[in-house]
Amino acid sequence: MTRSYRSEGYWSAVLRNGLSKLTVLQALREGPVHGYALIRRVETMTDGFCAPTQGTVYPVLREFERSGCVRHRVQVVHGRQRKVYALTARGREALGAGLTAWKRALVCIQKALDRR
Repeated sequence: MTRSYRSEGYWSAVLRNGLSKLTVLQALREGPVHGYALIRRVETMTDGFCAPTQGTVYPVLREFERSGCVRHRVQVVHGRQRKVYALTARGREALGAGLTAWKRALVCIQKALDRR
Protein backbone atom coordinates (compact mmCIF):
# COMPACT_ATOMS: atom_id res chain seq x y z
CA MET A 1 0.00 0.00 0.00
CA THR A 2 1.37 3.40 -0.97
CA ARG A 3 1.50 6.12 1.67
CA SER A 4 -0.01 9.44 0.81
CA TYR A 5 2.48 11.95 2.13
CA ARG A 6 0.17 14.66 0.80
CA SER A 7 -2.54 13.58 3.24
CA GLU A 8 -3.06 15.45 6.49
CA GLY A 9 -4.23 12.11 7.93
CA TYR A 10 -0.80 10.59 7.35
CA TRP A 11 0.97 13.44 9.16
CA SER A 12 -1.57 13.43 11.99
CA ALA A 13 -0.89 9.71 12.52
CA VAL A 14 2.85 10.37 12.66
CA LEU A 15 2.29 13.02 15.34
CA ARG A 16 -0.11 10.81 17.34
CA ASN A 17 2.42 7.97 17.41
CA GLY A 18 5.01 10.29 18.89
CA LEU A 19 2.62 11.63 21.49
CA SER A 20 1.13 8.35 22.74
CA LYS A 21 3.49 7.67 25.63
CA LEU A 22 3.52 11.26 26.82
CA THR A 23 -0.27 11.55 26.75
CA VAL A 24 -0.63 8.30 28.71
CA LEU A 25 1.61 9.66 31.47
CA GLN A 26 -0.18 13.02 31.43
CA ALA A 27 -3.56 11.29 31.70
CA LEU A 28 -2.34 9.20 34.65
CA ARG A 29 -1.16 12.38 36.32
CA GLU A 30 -4.85 13.23 36.83
CA GLY A 31 -5.26 10.15 39.01
CA PRO A 32 -5.57 6.36 38.96
CA VAL A 33 -7.72 4.91 36.21
CA HIS A 34 -8.50 1.63 34.46
CA GLY A 35 -7.47 1.07 30.84
CA TYR A 36 -10.70 1.94 29.05
CA ALA A 37 -11.15 5.12 31.09
CA LEU A 38 -7.52 6.01 30.38
CA ILE A 39 -8.21 5.78 26.65
CA ARG A 40 -11.23 8.09 27.04
CA ARG A 41 -9.22 10.48 29.22
CA VAL A 42 -6.48 10.81 26.60
CA GLU A 43 -9.07 11.33 23.89
CA THR A 44 -10.82 14.04 25.93
CA MET A 45 -7.68 15.90 26.93
CA THR A 46 -6.49 16.05 23.30
CA ASP A 47 -9.90 17.06 21.91
CA GLY A 48 -10.04 13.78 20.02
CA PHE A 49 -6.69 14.21 18.25
CA CYS A 50 -5.21 11.26 20.14
CA ALA A 51 -7.67 8.40 20.50
CA PRO A 52 -5.47 5.44 21.41
CA THR A 53 -6.65 1.90 20.97
CA GLN A 54 -6.34 -0.93 23.47
CA GLY A 55 -3.61 -2.32 21.23
CA THR A 56 -1.64 0.88 21.79
CA VAL A 57 -2.35 1.64 25.43
CA TYR A 58 -1.79 -1.72 27.09
CA PRO A 59 1.70 -2.32 25.64
CA VAL A 60 2.67 1.21 26.74
CA LEU A 61 1.29 0.54 30.24
CA ARG A 62 3.22 -2.75 30.45
CA GLU A 63 6.41 -0.97 29.35
CA PHE A 64 5.89 1.75 31.95
CA GLU A 65 5.20 -0.87 34.65
CA ARG A 66 8.42 -2.71 33.85
CA SER A 67 10.36 0.54 34.16
CA GLY A 68 8.67 1.52 37.44
CA CYS A 69 6.84 4.54 36.02
CA VAL A 70 3.38 3.03 36.52
CA ARG A 71 1.91 0.53 38.95
CA HIS A 72 -1.44 -1.17 39.01
CA ARG A 73 -3.80 -2.67 41.55
CA VAL A 74 -6.65 -5.04 40.88
CA GLN A 75 -10.12 -3.70 41.57
CA VAL A 76 -13.32 -5.77 41.50
CA VAL A 77 -16.31 -4.00 39.95
CA HIS A 78 -19.62 -5.84 39.54
CA GLY A 79 -17.80 -9.14 40.05
CA ARG A 80 -15.22 -8.41 37.36
CA GLN A 81 -11.57 -7.73 37.95
CA ARG A 82 -9.88 -4.81 36.29
CA LYS A 83 -6.49 -3.20 36.63
CA VAL A 84 -6.36 0.37 37.88
CA TYR A 85 -3.16 2.13 36.86
CA ALA A 86 -1.40 4.90 38.76
CA LEU A 87 1.62 7.07 38.12
CA THR A 88 4.61 6.54 40.44
CA ALA A 89 7.25 9.06 41.51
CA ARG A 90 9.47 7.71 38.74
CA GLY A 91 6.58 8.19 36.32
CA ARG A 92 6.16 11.81 37.39
CA GLU A 93 9.88 12.35 36.75
CA ALA A 94 9.52 10.73 33.31
CA LEU A 95 6.53 12.93 32.55
CA GLY A 96 8.51 16.02 33.54
CA ALA A 97 11.39 15.01 31.26
CA GLY A 98 8.96 14.25 28.43
CA LEU A 99 7.14 17.56 28.80
CA THR A 100 10.43 19.45 28.79
CA ALA A 101 11.57 17.64 25.64
CA TRP A 102 8.25 18.18 23.84
CA LYS A 103 8.03 21.86 24.77
CA ARG A 104 11.57 22.41 23.50
CA ALA A 105 10.81 20.48 20.33
CA LEU A 106 7.62 22.48 19.71
CA VAL A 107 9.54 25.76 19.85
CA CYS A 108 12.18 24.44 17.47
CA ILE A 109 9.63 22.96 15.09
CA GLN A 110 7.58 26.15 15.10
CA LYS A 111 10.73 28.14 14.28
CA ALA A 112 11.58 25.79 11.42
CA LEU A 113 8.02 25.85 10.03
CA ASP A 114 7.84 29.66 10.18
CA ARG A 115 10.90 30.03 7.90
CA ARG A 116 10.13 31.61 4.60
